[in-house]
Amino acid sequence: MSMPNAPGAAPSNHPKKSDYREGKPTGAIPRVERRKPVKSRVPPLFIQTAARLGEAGVVALAGALIYLLHGERLGEIFGASTFAWLVTGVTLCFAAGAEFSSLYKIRMLAHIYRGLGPLVSAWSAVAGIACMALFFPLGASPAALRWLVDWYFIGLAGLVTARAFSQSYIAQCQRDHRLTRRVVVVGGGKDADRLSQLIQKSGRSDIEVCGFFDDRQDERSESEVNGLPKLGTVNELLRFARSNRVDLLIVALPQAAQERVNQLVSKLWVLPVDIRLALPDADEDADGSRLGELALKSLYDKPMSGWDLAVKTVEDRVLGALALLLTAPLFLIIAAAIKLDSKGPVFFKQRRFGFNNELIEVYKFRSLKHEDADANASKLVTADDDRVTKVGGFLRRTSLDELPQLFSVIKGEMSMVGPRPHAVLAKAAGDLYGEAVDGYFARHRVKPGMTGWAQINGWRGETDTHDKIAKRTEYDLYYIENWSLLFDLYILIKTPWALLKGENAY
Repeated sequence: MSMPNAPGAAPSNHPKKSDYREGKPTGAIPRVERRKPVKSRVPPLFIQTAARLGEAGVVALAGALIYLLHGERLGEIFGASTFAWLVTGVTLCFAAGAEFSSLYKIRMLAHIYRGLGPLVSAWSAVAGIACMALFFPLGASPAALRWLVDWYFIGLAGLVTARAFSQSYIAQCQRDHRLTRRVVVVGGGKDADRLSQLIQKSGRSDIEVCGFFDDRQDERSESEVNGLPKLGTVNELLRFARSNRVDLLIVALPQAAQERVNQLVSKLWVLPVDIRLALPDADEDADGSRLGELALKSLYDKPMSGWDLAVKTVEDRVLGALALLLTAPLFLIIAAAIKLDSKGPVFFKQRRFGFNNELIEVYKFRSLKHEDADANASKLVTADDDRVTKVGGFLRRTSLDELPQLFSVIKGEMSMVGPRPHAVLAKAAGDLYGEAVDGYFARHRVKPGMTGWAQINGWRGETDTHDKIAKRTEYDLYYIENWSLLFDLYILIKTPWALLKGENAY
């Protein structure tokens, strides 16, 4: 398997996806307070795809249920393979009919009564086609007709139930504002006013403009522009985006202000959001992205979105559950060894930085003496550290102390692969990591992982110098910008070999 920058080769400092990231980005922000996780946006495509698959499954399962109920009689008419082909054909016909009737638009899924008529029509039409296919060419018996009628009514009941579930889920998403794209404008004055008017003119109900941020404090930046409130300065935007969901940042500055745009993006790129520059209408630099008449130019894209995010989520939940199942006996052995070795609890809880600087609590097997517990990692573990127990030393060298983090993966707070989560007070040469490395917080644009690109390349363990944490951050940023499912699998395959080496782990 060929991977970019094989182990041992150093990645570039920052993948150059945009000319607006030249120079060293600055990303240090004040330490955030613990907060309730912000619910992410649910892309409509995910809901529509789930509805398509769910309703097709209802049709197929209803047919299978009827075969179980009328198996003996139907066996005289159809063989098992013929029946399977028939169910497949009916399911595909329904899927095509539903698509033709626009049954999977969000407005149809969100209102069951609006989509009920077209749903019944599509299913009835498919049942009629199946009836004609059975009785005219094949001359099927009345028993087959009874089976078809049962299939029709059971299938209809299942489809209506599925629609009710879709409506309920969409209603919950709407209450939580998870179907809207939350937008923040950077810049004020005439440019923000024009941008706001164009967004309003577009009539997009899935866009929610929160307000604007502007560093100017004079008459050029009013407290309100076209109904949009001024929420603070650009530095305050970083804090706002940490505690509020923001999906899109639109920079409302003239293209001529190139230096100012560069300065803004060098601050904002550490956030897990899309960054766009508002352009004059029909500008030749537009990348095809628009909000109504508003033309946009892409400056920076969030690392994972759409199907990439869906694949990553499925990967984490499936592999996390499988790993937990396989290591369950090991949990018991390690727990017994810890209890026999020293006094204190089996598990150790620690606050660490998660996605978008959210503070999460992760569990580890206790490796230090109970009286020396350090929940914030204010003092890093070093070689020959007398706080480490005998069993704890082995667990730390092999990283088996990290196994309880599988629970965080299943909960959705961590990933199997990603930048390792660091404790909130971890320091390098006396400085907090965010102070030691420019752009450090950019590694929090994705969920933290149990293993990562930095770890399999030897950058694990003690980070007592600026250079060590800088190198770890460098590899983490490379992973984020070059993520793929194959890359994750490659890292997972290489992880056991990296752990066996035991480098820099104590």
